[in-house]
Amino acid sequence: MENKETYFGGFFKGVRSLCIGLKTTMREFFTPKITEQYPENRKELKMFDRFRGTLVMIHNENNEHRCIACGLCQTACPNDTIKVTSETITTEDGKKKKILAKYEYNLGSCIFCQLCVNACPHDAITFDQNFEHAVFDRTKLILQLNHEGSKVMEKKKEV
Repeated sequence: MENKETYFGGFFKGVRSLCIGLKTTMREFFTPKITEQYPENRKELKMFDRFRGTLVMIHNENNEHRCIACGLCQTACPNDTIKVTSETITTEDGKKKKILAKYEYNLGSCIFCQLCVNACPHDAITFDQNFEHAVFDRTKLILQLNHEGSKVMEKKKEV
């Protein structure tokens, strides 16, 4: 036994289906719009807290950082975005110590997975709020995160 619809039954079924689709359209039509005026509001624009912009190495006012050149961030990076170069020096005590010579970060190949930040045991690196990365030359996407003349923070000795 076939289920035949009448002409008017099919017509009203089609109108009902159209009204269901238009309900969503009309609801969004009357919803207030949120538009960012991007180039004009650049100074006060703040991204959300968990936004991953550019990887940065935190330096204090004395040009000191927390990186001990352990290389865990380099190992954790899935596509070799980070290159940590270290040097071995001899301290006044005669002990050998590894220090950070150069911390290179290739922004062009970073996938912003945050594995490097999670792997760092000293919280030396983090992502900032910067999102404007457009350049004409890809060599400008290779950044050196440690500042010139910076050194590692000395641990406070507890007595």
